[in-house]
Amino acid sequence: MTSPAFAPTIAPPPIPTSPSLVRPPFPVLAASSKQRVRLKLPSPPNFFGKQSSGQAFLNSCMLYLHLAPEQFICNKEKIFWTLAFFKDGHAVKWSENLFCQEADTGIFPIQSWTDFKQQFQSQFFLVNAKADAINTLEGSSYYQGNWIVDDYLDSFLILASDTGYMDPQTLVVKFRRRLKLNVQSQITTIPFR
Repeated sequence: MTSPAFAPTIAPPPIPTSPSLVRPPFPVLAASSKQRVRLKLPSPPNFFGKQSSGQAFLNSCMLYLHLAPEQFICNKEKIFWTLAFFKDGHAVKWSENLFCQEADTGIFPIQSWTDFKQQFQSQFFLVNAKADAINTLEGSSYYQGNWIVDDYLDSFLILASDTGYMDPQTLVVKFRRRLKLNVQSQITTIPFR
Protein backbone atom coordinates (compact mmCIF):
# COMPACT_ATOMS: atom_id res chain seq x y z
CA MET A 1 0.00 0.00 0.00
CA THR A 2 1.29 3.40 -0.87
CA SER A 3 0.91 6.28 1.45
CA PRO A 4 -0.47 9.51 0.09
CA ALA A 5 2.17 12.02 -0.83
CA PHE A 6 2.15 15.05 1.31
CA ALA A 7 3.47 18.31 -0.05
CA PRO A 8 5.26 20.34 2.54
CA THR A 9 3.52 23.59 3.28
CA ILE A 10 5.59 26.72 3.46
CA ALA A 11 4.17 29.57 5.41
CA PRO A 12 4.40 32.96 3.72
CA PRO A 13 6.82 35.40 5.29
CA PRO A 14 5.26 37.65 7.90
CA ILE A 15 4.05 41.01 6.65
CA PRO A 16 5.84 43.86 8.37
CA THR A 17 3.51 46.17 10.23
CA SER A 18 5.93 48.95 10.99
CA PRO A 19 5.71 51.70 8.33
CA SER A 20 9.47 52.03 8.18
CA LEU A 21 9.81 48.38 7.13
CA VAL A 22 7.17 48.36 4.38
CA ARG A 23 8.75 48.60 0.92
CA PRO A 24 6.84 49.25 -2.27
CA PRO A 25 7.25 46.56 -4.94
CA PHE A 26 9.05 49.00 -7.24
CA PRO A 27 11.68 51.71 -6.76
CA VAL A 28 10.30 55.13 -6.06
CA LEU A 29 12.18 58.39 -6.24
CA ALA A 30 11.72 60.73 -3.35
CA ALA A 31 9.46 63.67 -4.08
CA SER A 32 12.35 66.07 -3.58
CA SER A 33 14.64 64.12 -5.91
CA LYS A 34 15.51 65.84 -9.18
CA GLN A 35 16.48 62.58 -10.89
CA ARG A 36 14.55 61.65 -14.01
CA VAL A 37 14.69 58.69 -16.26
CA ARG A 38 15.94 59.91 -19.65
CA LEU A 39 13.91 58.95 -22.64
CA LYS A 40 15.72 57.40 -25.58
CA LEU A 41 14.66 59.83 -28.29
CA PRO A 42 14.87 58.98 -31.97
CA SER A 43 16.69 61.46 -34.15
CA PRO A 44 14.76 63.30 -36.83
CA PRO A 45 14.90 61.75 -40.30
CA ASN A 46 17.45 62.94 -42.83
CA PHE A 47 16.14 65.90 -44.79
CA PHE A 48 16.60 66.32 -48.52
CA GLY A 49 14.83 69.63 -49.04
CA LYS A 50 11.50 68.45 -50.41
CA GLN A 51 8.81 70.98 -49.56
CA SER A 52 6.28 68.20 -49.10
CA SER A 53 8.27 66.89 -46.11
CA GLY A 54 9.48 70.21 -44.66
CA GLN A 55 6.71 70.54 -42.07
CA ALA A 56 7.15 66.95 -40.86
CA PHE A 57 10.92 67.37 -40.56
CA LEU A 58 10.65 70.62 -38.59
CA ASN A 59 7.99 69.06 -36.32
CA SER A 60 10.35 66.16 -35.62
CA CYS A 61 13.18 68.54 -34.73
CA MET A 62 10.93 70.68 -32.54
CA LEU A 63 9.72 67.62 -30.65
CA TYR A 64 13.30 66.55 -29.95
CA LEU A 65 14.29 70.06 -28.86
CA HIS A 66 11.33 70.28 -26.49
CA LEU A 67 11.97 66.86 -24.94
CA ALA A 68 15.74 67.31 -24.54
CA PRO A 69 16.38 71.04 -24.04
CA GLU A 70 19.33 70.39 -21.73
CA GLN A 71 21.31 69.00 -24.67
CA PHE A 72 21.48 72.41 -26.32
CA ILE A 73 23.26 75.29 -24.61
CA CYS A 74 22.45 77.95 -27.21
CA ASN A 75 20.51 78.68 -30.39
CA LYS A 76 23.56 78.04 -32.55
CA GLU A 77 23.75 74.45 -31.27
CA LYS A 78 20.08 73.90 -32.12
CA ILE A 79 20.60 75.29 -35.60
CA PHE A 80 23.77 73.29 -36.31
CA TRP A 81 22.20 70.11 -34.92
CA THR A 82 19.24 70.58 -37.27
CA LEU A 83 21.52 71.30 -40.24
CA ALA A 84 23.36 68.03 -39.55
CA PHE A 85 20.28 66.21 -40.93
CA PHE A 86 20.42 68.08 -44.25
CA LYS A 87 21.76 65.33 -46.48
CA ASP A 88 21.11 66.09 -50.13
CA GLY A 89 19.30 68.18 -52.70
CA HIS A 90 18.07 71.68 -51.95
CA ALA A 91 18.63 71.18 -48.20
CA VAL A 92 22.38 70.68 -48.61
CA LYS A 93 22.67 73.62 -51.01
CA TRP A 94 20.88 75.89 -48.54
CA SER A 95 23.08 74.68 -45.68
CA GLU A 96 26.25 75.15 -47.75
CA ASN A 97 25.16 78.68 -48.59
CA LEU A 98 24.79 79.50 -44.88
CA PHE A 99 28.30 78.23 -44.13
CA CYS A 100 29.73 80.12 -47.12
CA GLN A 101 28.17 83.32 -45.76
CA GLU A 102 29.77 82.57 -42.40
CA ALA A 103 33.16 82.03 -44.08
CA ASP A 104 32.84 85.35 -45.91
CA THR A 105 31.66 87.47 -42.98
CA GLY A 106 32.94 85.61 -39.94
CA ILE A 107 29.40 85.50 -38.54
CA PHE A 108 26.84 82.77 -39.04
CA PRO A 109 23.93 84.45 -40.88
CA ILE A 110 21.18 83.08 -38.63
CA GLN A 111 21.56 83.93 -34.96
CA SER A 112 18.28 82.80 -33.36
CA TRP A 113 16.16 79.66 -33.49
CA THR A 114 13.12 81.81 -34.34
CA ASP A 115 14.92 83.27 -37.37
CA PHE A 116 16.04 79.79 -38.40
CA LYS A 117 12.46 78.47 -38.27
CA GLN A 118 11.20 81.42 -40.31
CA GLN A 119 13.86 80.99 -42.98
CA PHE A 120 13.37 77.21 -43.00
CA GLN A 121 9.64 77.67 -43.50
CA SER A 122 10.17 80.10 -46.38
CA GLN A 123 12.56 77.64 -48.07
CA PHE A 124 11.06 74.24 -47.31
CA PHE A 125 7.32 74.55 -46.64
CA LEU A 126 4.73 74.29 -49.36
CA VAL A 127 3.84 77.77 -50.55
CA ASN A 128 0.11 77.16 -50.37
CA ALA A 129 -0.68 73.70 -49.01
CA LYS A 130 -4.41 74.41 -48.96
CA ALA A 131 -4.54 75.39 -52.64
CA ASP A 132 -2.38 72.39 -53.57
CA ALA A 133 -4.70 70.05 -51.66
CA ILE A 134 -7.80 71.54 -53.28
CA ASN A 135 -6.24 71.27 -56.75
CA THR A 136 -5.33 67.63 -56.09
CA LEU A 137 -8.75 66.72 -54.75
CA GLU A 138 -10.63 68.58 -57.49
CA GLY A 139 -8.31 67.46 -60.29
CA SER A 140 -8.77 64.36 -62.40
CA SER A 141 -5.59 62.52 -61.41
CA TYR A 142 -6.47 61.72 -57.78
CA TYR A 143 -8.32 58.41 -57.37
CA GLN A 144 -8.05 55.09 -55.54
CA GLY A 145 -6.14 53.32 -58.29
CA ASN A 146 -4.31 50.25 -56.95
CA TRP A 147 -4.52 51.31 -53.30
CA ILE A 148 -6.49 49.21 -50.89
CA VAL A 149 -9.47 51.11 -49.49
CA ASP A 150 -7.77 51.71 -46.10
CA ASP A 151 -4.73 53.33 -47.73
CA TYR A 152 -6.93 55.42 -50.01
CA LEU A 153 -9.00 56.51 -46.99
CA ASP A 154 -5.86 57.54 -45.06
CA SER A 155 -4.59 59.55 -48.01
CA PHE A 156 -8.00 61.12 -48.59
CA LEU A 157 -8.40 62.16 -44.94
CA ILE A 158 -5.03 63.92 -44.97
CA LEU A 159 -5.87 65.65 -48.22
CA ALA A 160 -9.35 66.62 -47.00
CA SER A 161 -7.85 68.05 -43.81
CA ASP A 162 -5.44 70.16 -45.86
CA THR A 163 -8.28 71.52 -48.03
CA GLY A 164 -10.22 72.85 -45.08
CA TYR A 165 -13.42 71.29 -46.43
CA MET A 166 -15.77 70.84 -43.49
CA ASP A 167 -19.08 69.67 -44.96
CA PRO A 168 -19.38 65.90 -44.40
CA GLN A 169 -21.68 65.41 -47.40
CA THR A 170 -19.23 67.12 -49.72
CA LEU A 171 -16.40 64.96 -48.39
CA VAL A 172 -18.42 61.74 -48.79
CA VAL A 173 -19.27 62.63 -52.40
CA LYS A 174 -15.64 63.44 -53.20
CA PHE A 175 -14.42 60.27 -51.50
CA ARG A 176 -16.88 57.97 -53.27
CA ARG A 177 -16.37 59.62 -56.65
CA ARG A 178 -12.67 58.58 -56.65
CA LEU A 179 -13.19 54.95 -55.57
CA LYS A 180 -12.86 52.05 -57.99
CA LEU A 181 -16.17 51.30 -59.69
CA ASN A 182 -16.51 47.85 -58.11
CA VAL A 183 -15.97 49.34 -54.64
CA GLN A 184 -18.52 52.07 -55.37
CA SER A 185 -21.03 49.36 -56.35
CA GLN A 186 -20.38 47.42 -53.15
CA ILE A 187 -20.92 50.54 -51.06
CA THR A 188 -24.25 51.36 -52.70
CA THR A 189 -25.60 47.90 -51.87
CA ILE A 190 -24.77 48.15 -48.16
CA PRO A 191 -28.00 48.61 -46.20
CA PHE A 192 -28.29 51.94 -44.41
CA ARG A 193 -28.80 51.69 -40.64
